[in-house]
Amino acid sequence: MSLADSPHRVLVIGASGTTGSRLVQELLARGIAVTAGSRTAEGPEGARSVRFEWYDSGTYDDALAGADCVYLIPPSRDAEPQAVMLPFLDRARARGVRRAVLLSSSVVPQGGPGPGLVHQALAETFAEWAVLRPSWMMQNVTGDHPHAQSIRARRMLMTATDDGRVAFVDAGDIARVARQALIAPAALNTDLILTGPETLSYDDVAHILSAASGQTITHVKVTVAEMRAFYEAGGLPAASAEFLASLDQAIASGIENRTTDAVEQITGAAPRSFRAFTAAEFSLSPADAPTISGAELRPR
Repeated sequence: MSLADSPHRVLVIGASGTTGSRLVQELLARGIAVTAGSRTAEGPEGARSVRFEWYDSGTYDDALAGADCVYLIPPSRDAEPQAVMLPFLDRARARGVRRAVLLSSSVVPQGGPGPGLVHQALAETFAEWAVLRPSWMMQNVTGDHPHAQSIRARRMLMTATDDGRVAFVDAGDIARVARQALIAPAALNTDLILTGPETLSYDDVAHILSAASGQTITHVKVTVAEMRAFYEAGGLPAASAEFLASLDQAIASGIENRTTDAVEQITGAAPRSFRAFTAAEFSLSPADAPTISGAELRPR
């Protein structure tokens, strides 16, 4: 029986994160043995929960014990994740992992910066691999993302995207594609650009969020330099701030103005729309939250 038919155990790195937590539940619901790796070693009932830290190679072997599939989420706030991820890939192969699935980005091709170099190494290291390249996640307007913080604190979101459009994708759809890439043959040895069903500008996003919350939310258009300064003032390393600001510039150029059918082709279900997501998961308290840290940005 092939690995595609019967994975022994899946190691999910970043198991407490936005896509990782959803993927763990998807796998457990199908009776797949899961090791949930996170910095806190906390996980849901039914999973084997272990501490995993990219910058502590002493956590690798316990996490890899018994796993033949692994879901890889690059370390956050690191513009050069290949420095720690490439040695881990070699360790994983040596410990018996035969299939690896990487969460990357729609704007980072194989061989590109950061996760693009991991993408390239993945294809060279494993006989069975897949790279998921989602567009921007809908969950960026909730949780701890800077956009979500700004919306809660100031009732606005700030970007350097101008009128550029993005096909926002739901983290649940990403997790369902990841599940299939880990346990089925259809999504193997390729990279998949994952999007929602429609493209939206950030003006559109602000309008939809306003309608869902009953409160006025505005999109403040700023320069790339101002966006970079904002990220740095919020605590991001300079290289990461530069990278994120450059992504806004890429959106403004039109690079994300596209949709794909990858989610439906792999999972058999149409991707969730941004309006459906906001109707179900977005809300705001009438009272202002504490003001977020960061540079004051002005409209232009």
